[in-house]
Amino acid sequence: MLLCSLLLATNTFAGVKGLELGTKDEIRTVNVITEKENFKGRSNLKVYADPEVTDSIKEKTSKLIQDFQARGKQPTPADLEHLSTSHLVVFDTIEFSKGTIEAEIVGSLSSNAPGQARGFVGIAWNVQDDKTYDCIYLRPTNGRANDQQRRNHSVQYISHPEWTWYRLRKEMPSKYEAYVDILPDEWIKVKIVVEDQSAKLYVNEVEQPTLIVNDLKTGREAGGRVALWIHSSTVGRFRNVKISQ
Repeated sequence: MLLCSLLLATNTFAGVKGLELGTKDEIRTVNVITEKENFKGRSNLKVYADPEVTDSIKEKTSKLIQDFQARGKQPTPADLEHLSTSHLVVFDTIEFSKGTIEAEIVGSLSSNAPGQARGFVGIAWNVQDDKTYDCIYLRPTNGRANDQQRRNHSVQYISHPEWTWYRLRKEMPSKYEAYVDILPDEWIKVKIVVEDQSAKLYVNEVEQPTLIVNDLKTGREAGGRVALWIHSSTVGRFRNVKISQ
């Protein structure tokens, strides 16, 4: 049964809350600002981090790094992880536990993105409290990098708050990441099929999945909301979001 077809290309934008959808489904923003725009000939929902939130995080991060350096150390990503926050557009009235999520997405670097930014953009589900969710996201700048190790990190599964990318990569290298040929600033079609404790990602209508996750960390019966997901260093664009089960 089709739960919702969110044709973001044609609906009317209704301020920072998102789009006024014909299906009356409400969109709620978490630490992001949204705008309706046209990008490369396609109408879409543009999503970027709220500057007030990112400025606050940068200030705290800078202080933490200074504290480490004063002790002659450098913080690892794990040391900084607790300072990060979610950046979501949540479909608050849609309950989803299994089925298919499709979308066209673009990941672009924000104007003030740090050197390690990759245009992180993706889809989250099992969203329970804006901090707890499963997510598959893309790193578009890795897709054609002249470095095989970076290419191997083009796609990532995470499950916050416990299973961050850093922890998964450290404890189970390569299991939750994969290569795919993608680029920043270009439209990418994604489809995520969720069933029981598994999720499969399909990119640009290729028949075989790019990434297979057989042990979703939130568990078999978690359930929750679906959300558009970005990193604070990313300008994300979304259109033709379809949620079915």
